[in-house]
Amino acid sequence: MCPPRYFAVEYAINPWMDPNEPADAGRAMAQWTALRDIYRELGHTVEEIEPRRGLPDMVFAANSGTVIDGRVLGARFRAPQRAPEAEHYRRWFVEHGYRDVLMPARINEAEGDFAWTGRMLLAGTGFRTDPEAHAEAQEALGVPVLSLRLVDPRYYHLDTALFVLSEATDAAPAHIAYYPEAFSPGSQRVLARTFPDAVRATATDAACFGLNGVSDGRNVVLPLEATELAARLAACGYEPVRTDISELRKAGGGPKCCTLEIRK
Repeated sequence: MCPPRYFAVEYAINPWMDPNEPADAGRAMAQWTALRDIYRELGHTVEEIEPRRGLPDMVFAANSGTVIDGRVLGARFRAPQRAPEAEHYRRWFVEHGYRDVLMPARINEAEGDFAWTGRMLLAGTGFRTDPEAHAEAQEALGVPVLSLRLVDPRYYHLDTALFVLSEATDAAPAHIAYYPEAFSPGSQRVLARTFPDAVRATATDAACFGLNGVSDGRNVVLPLEATELAARLAACGYEPVRTDISELRKAGGGPKCCTLEIRK
């Protein structure tokens, strides 16, 4: 995670950002701190990277890399405003002992568009990550990749429209939640066929970034407003943990955007 010390809405690179409605950096820091503390209270280890002045979106650490079995595929941003973040995160990985770090040749916004199910990597495209980056990820990480096309600009990253509730095991398949209307008709059919038991979110839950959640297989961290989705998840046996991310949402981010999951 990256503290939002320099968080601001200074430009618009997604439909949620409006520089005429500036964010409160202090409030964003308080919300981020609460999210970090939730992870710690749930027993997870949180590692932090030092934020850099002039990079207000560096708080969205999910876009910094994809880590599976200790192998790291870095990021390559589409927006020039975020491009310098990639090198800062690459250095962090190297300085923290990761030796198998590959930087992509194609536009690849990391866990913003990649979701690991335990068996395959779900990969989004349509607005940010190049479709060619999906094949690059398969080669770099050595895992099968399933491509999905996003069609609603409000849900410009996969992690705004889908997240993994529990990874696949020998005893059970992966379980996901997603908002069908964010995907092309073909991708909707692929998701329905691949994940017949998925939790389908409503438009209301999607609009508050309810799909930008983080699950450890039991506890599911969600935006405060995602009430209907929380109820559906509770009915499935999960423990919803809701938190306020309203200030961070002004830049198009939520719990998952702020969280890179490191799988060693």
